[in-house]
Amino acid sequence: MAIFRQYIAPLLAVLVFAFALVAVSARIFLPSDMAAPAPIEEVEASYQPTPTDLLPPAHNLAS
Repeated sequence: MAIFRQYIAPLLAVLVFAFALVAVSARIFLPSDMAAPAPIEEVEASYQPTPTDLLPPAHNLAS
């Protein structure tokens, strides 16, 4: 158990850190249009009415 605690566990931690560092640093080598975050688009296909949408339109009492 001491071998795992002294050698294997720290090696696994360093390997995970190194993998994360390489994965994050890989963005440098991507083309400029791929390095940007993906655009967020609103999807209009799934429209769900709210309770206020179901109410009849209010009449304008001023006219």
